[in-house]
Amino acid sequence: MEAKKEVFNDTLQFIDTPEEGISVKALWDLKEGDLIAKIPKTACLTIKTSGAQDLIESTGLDGYLGLSVALMYEKSLDGDSPWAGYLQVLPDCECLPLVWSLDEVDLLLRGTELHKIVKEDKALIYEDWKESILPLLDSLPSNVDPKYFSVEQYFAVKSLIASRSFEIDDYHGFGMVPLADLFNHKTGAEDVHFTTTSSHSESDDESDNCDTIDLDANIGNNEPSSELECSSVTGDDPSVLEMIMVKDVKAGVEVFNTYGLLGNAALLHRYGFTEPDNSFGIVNIDLELVQEWSSLFFSSRFSRARLSLWRRLEYGGCDSQNAEYFEISSNGEPQIELLILLYIILLPEDTYRKLDLAVFAENNHKGSISTILSDKWNITWDKSSEIRADLLLTESVCNALLWLADKRESLYGSSSIKDDIEELGKCCAKERKLYHSLMLRLTSENCGLVKSNFCKTVWLTSGPICHDVHDVD
Repeated sequence: MEAKKEVFNDTLQFIDTPEEGISVKALWDLKEGDLIAKIPKTACLTIKTSGAQDLIESTGLDGYLGLSVALMYEKSLDGDSPWAGYLQVLPDCECLPLVWSLDEVDLLLRGTELHKIVKEDKALIYEDWKESILPLLDSLPSNVDPKYFSVEQYFAVKSLIASRSFEIDDYHGFGMVPLADLFNHKTGAEDVHFTTTSSHSESDDESDNCDTIDLDANIGNNEPSSELECSSVTGDDPSVLEMIMVKDVKAGVEVFNTYGLLGNAALLHRYGFTEPDNSFGIVNIDLELVQEWSSLFFSSRFSRARLSLWRRLEYGGCDSQNAEYFEISSNGEPQIELLILLYIILLPEDTYRKLDLAVFAENNHKGSISTILSDKWNITWDKSSEIRADLLLTESVCNALLWLADKRESLYGSSSIKDDIEELGKCCAKERKLYHSLMLRLTSENCGLVKSNFCKTVWLTSGPICHDVHDVD
C-alpha cells in the first residue's frame, strides 16, 4: 500500500488469526464521515493495470474472464509482480463451494439451495477455461509458467474474484482492491462505505458522478449497482477510491463492511462463509416440485392449462440458470406467486372457466383474479391493488403447501435438525466446509415453519385438515 501511495488512517488496526483471517479494528474512536483511506486506482489490479493487458485485449477477453487472466498472470510473476505484497496476503483460494470436490458438494450441500447450482457453476466455469483460457497457453510470454493457467488455478482465482473484487469504474471495470477487501461483512451493519468518481475512460474528465461501489455486484451473474451516492467529504478525484465511515465505531471494535442483505445460501455461495443469526435466509420450492404435486391429483392436460392461465396473467417465479422457483421467507411465508399458482390449479372447473374468460376479455389484466376473489369474499378493491395472501389460503392451498414443505424437507436426507445441531456443536470453525454447510442447513431448514404456519391456518379456518384437494370453495 505504501509503494502504491495508498493513504490510510493510522486508527486502523489489522488483526490476523488462523480461524478468521485478517480483520480490521479501530484503535480509537471513529466518527461518521471520517475519511479513513484513499486508494489510487493504479493500485488496483485490473485488466488495464496488469502487465497482461495487451495479451488480454488482443484475445478479446473482458469482464471476469479478463480479470482472471490478469490475476493468474501477476501470480505467475511471483516477486516480480507490482502486486507481490498484495498477492502474498491473498490465500491461494477462498473456501467457496465452487472449489469443493463434487463428493463434498453432494455430501455437505444435499438438499440446500446450493446443491444444484454449485454443480452447474463448476461445469460452466470448466467450459470457460476450456474455451477461453486453454487457447491462451500458446500465446504466453516465455517467462510465464503455463502451470499458473491450469484449470485448478483458474478455479482458484475465480473464487478470489467472486469473493473479493469490486467494480471500480467504467474504464477499469472490476478489479482487486488492496486494503478494501480486508473489511469483513456483517449483514445490515455497514460501518464503512466506498466511493469513486466514475468516467468512461481514464482520460475523460467530463463525468463527475460519484458511484457507490457495491460489494454485492462482484458476482458474474449480478448486475452492477446503479445507485448513485455522493459524499460530502469526497475530494472528487477521479483517480482514487475513498473509504468513508458511515457510523461511529468505538475503539477496539471491528469495522465492518456489508455485502448486502443476503441469506446464508448467498453468503456461502459468493463469499465462502455463513452467519449464525442471519434472518435473511430463504428456502426455494422449484416449479418442478409444484408440477410433481399437481401430477398426483390432476391430468397433465389439466395441469398445463392451469399453468398456462397463470402465465397469461403475467405471473412467474424467480429464475436462476434456467431454473424457475419460488422463495419461502425465513418466517415461513411463501412467495405470493406460488399461492396464486396453487389457487388457480385448485379452482373448480366453472370458476376456472370464468377466470379464463375474464383474462381474455380484460386483455391479460391481473385484476381478473381479483374479480374472482372479490366475488367470493364479497369485497371490493381497485384492480391495481396487491392481492391479499390470506384470501388465497384456502384449506386445499394450505394442504398443497404442506405437501410441498414435506417433499422439500425430505431432500435433506434422513438427518434431522436435532442431528445437525448436535453435529455443529462438535464441529469447530477450522472445519470450514462442514461448519458452514451445517450452518446453512440449520438456517435453511424452515420448511417446518411452513408446516406449522399452514397447519395452524387450516385448523383455525376449517377445523382438522381435510385432504380433499378439490374442495376450494
